[in-house]
Amino acid sequence: MTDILLIRHGETAWNAVRRLQGHLDIPLNEEGLRQAHALGAALKSEKLDAVISSDLQRAQQTATAIAAHQNLPLHTDAGLRERCYGGFEGELYSEIQQKYPQAYAEWKSLDPDARFPQGKHTAETLREFHQRVISHIVRYAQQFKGGKIALVAHGGVLECAYREAHALPLQTPRAVTIYNASINRFVLRDDRLQMLSWGDISHLEAPDVLDEIALPDNSSAIAATATTGQ
Repeated sequence: MTDILLIRHGETAWNAVRRLQGHLDIPLNEEGLRQAHALGAALKSEKLDAVISSDLQRAQQTATAIAAHQNLPLHTDAGLRERCYGGFEGELYSEIQQKYPQAYAEWKSLDPDARFPQGKHTAETLREFHQRVISHIVRYAQQFKGGKIALVAHGGVLECAYREAHALPLQTPRAVTIYNASINRFVLRDDRLQMLSWGDISHLEAPDVLDEIALPDNSSAIAATATTGQ
């Protein structure tokens, strides 16, 4: 069995204004840096065998605070990046619906094979993204079998792990809140991902930011009201 701490990065300026980030490399804002330091301090008493992060700087900055308290090197992996949203990236939610009405409708429909318009990067389908994420989580859990690792990533990555652990179809609307700098505990047991606890933010004073892949008008799938980010 491997213990996995799956952690979402701290807040960015784009989170606060509901601008989709995806593969665009946005740093933490002042609040995000505060969250990262609080997270690192909260985990300093846990003995980790490895700290691995998405290579995007918002995740790396968050993971650095954890690794420093653990006296461990930080490993980065593009396989832990957020989903690529193609032409949606860099847009405000309010702009996406107006600029890409058909693609936005496909997004709302939760079509796992929908591919959004080309942007700076080529978009991934939800199915491609899910397969990428789960394969990387499982690979690291197998590599550090019997140990405890921290994987620092993004809201969409956490959502993939949640779906996988609960055997939910990709078309299932999100029904959980995903906070910045939250600790979400999983184990890999018999090569199956299982969730132990979700959304621990006890180390933060005022966490209120969701991941931007939750659709803004999909309120029935969201457990709490918050601003968004990824």
